[in-house]
Amino acid sequence: MNKVKKYIATKTAETVSRRSFIEKVAVGTIGATYLPNIAKGLDKRLLIREFGTKAEPASIHYKSVTALAEMIRTKEVSALEVVQAYIDRIDAVNYQLNAVVMECFDRALDEAKKADQALAKGNSTGSLHGVPLTIKDSFMTEGVVSTGGTIGKMNFVPDADATVVARVRQQGGILLGKTNTPEFTLIGAVLGVNSTNNIIYGISKNPYDLDKTTSGSSGGAGAIVAAGGAAFDIGTDWGGSVRGPSGTNGIAGIKPTSVRLPRTGHIVDYGGLFDAWQQPGPMARFVRDLDLLTPLMAGPDFKDAAVIPMPWPDYKTVDIAGLRVAFFSENGIARTDPATRDTVQKAAKWMEEVSLSVTEDCPRDLLVELGTIRRDLIIGDGWQWLKRATERAGSKTYGASLRQRLSEQGETISTARYTKLLEMQDANRSKMLQWFSDYDVLLCPVTNAPAGDINSGFSESSKYMDNPGESYTKPFNTCGWPGAVVRCGENAEGLPIGVQVVAQPWREDVALAVASYLEQKSGGWKMPPI
Repeated sequence: MNKVKKYIATKTAETVSRRSFIEKVAVGTIGATYLPNIAKGLDKRLLIREFGTKAEPASIHYKSVTALAEMIRTKEVSALEVVQAYIDRIDAVNYQLNAVVMECFDRALDEAKKADQALAKGNSTGSLHGVPLTIKDSFMTEGVVSTGGTIGKMNFVPDADATVVARVRQQGGILLGKTNTPEFTLIGAVLGVNSTNNIIYGISKNPYDLDKTTSGSSGGAGAIVAAGGAAFDIGTDWGGSVRGPSGTNGIAGIKPTSVRLPRTGHIVDYGGLFDAWQQPGPMARFVRDLDLLTPLMAGPDFKDAAVIPMPWPDYKTVDIAGLRVAFFSENGIARTDPATRDTVQKAAKWMEEVSLSVTEDCPRDLLVELGTIRRDLIIGDGWQWLKRATERAGSKTYGASLRQRLSEQGETISTARYTKLLEMQDANRSKMLQWFSDYDVLLCPVTNAPAGDINSGFSESSKYMDNPGESYTKPFNTCGWPGAVVRCGENAEGLPIGVQVVAQPWREDVALAVASYLEQKSGGWKMPPI
């Protein structure tokens, strides 16, 4: 515990470490919101007076993954110095953000020392040698508590890493800790807006405004990467859970083409139809890091039977001048705020400067049809799939949103209707591909608005996982298309606004090439005020 944490502890009635707090959490307690508010009543000026305002070393905290790896490789800075700097940054900001919910700092420092010793002998682990990272708490991490945000897993310590985690660690990445996620990752819209909140750890907060949400379900990842507490994180995207938090927190992220990355070791593993919508993806401050990280995690692991061994295309070879660009700034489904619409339109104008053609076009009827099919499939078995997930996890007490769903007597549909919905889904995907055949890339919003207020109240529609704001991302989970996100603007309050760049299947190179261009035009990630 650093000086600030010790100081806060002396100013509170009881000193409670994160680990001891978790051990004390009992079913139904109010502990879920304790940690984010541990210093709520403290005068910020008092902390400054005690500890000063030492400038953060931007060359460490805010460099790209690519640059950090090069700095360590060339011994411009040691892995130990980098890891310690990121630990210090987490210590400095996390008590406000509640983004990192379980740390493994001692192990990280030990791995950093070993990384430096290896490099001194001329040995490098890989392209991420010494680079510090965090991991969404829905992935299994060897030796580190992995909860998925649900009570039944609150003491679960895996004996192996998820495949994507193992692959970045094998390349020399050093894990600092786990980042917050909603219960079972799918229960993000507990409040009126999509949020990252669960019964164990409470709610995560946005580094650009602590009264705003981080979106979800990779909200803790988005917040800590934006705030300079991790070089990158790995999220999962079932309906926008990488792209939404990337946009809301002003960073870059990508949902690769479905079945490019293995899902093995994702502890909320539903299997079947719903797993087909799920894809892991990296989240970082800069687009070029998405290109570095994604292929390191891709390819078969001979456990996830769906993964296809497709080559990784080089985005630097894409000729943007030859691209046919489609865009829409609103889809007619979600009420989209003016700043978001303006940002997408601005991005489209930037593309007009360099591309073959830019056309405003939106397949609204197809999006509505696909959204209806998806919703009916989710609730069609009366929430039995969700009940099975809670049973596998051993969870008997739930957060508000999950409890709301499971307390209902779900109305099931017939097997004939369910199989017809699956046929309708495939037919719609074919129609979406036909529409997209006229274009190489699509620009559209990530969400219908920047980060929403944390205390906005419960949304009735959210109990169906049918948040209209997610209508910009969910179709591309069902279709399986790759989508990247890059910050392209902000609203009047300084909240980030991202633009989603969607490409045809297996053409992540096109999505990243366009995202990189938009990053250059807009400036991309911007340091938060926290």
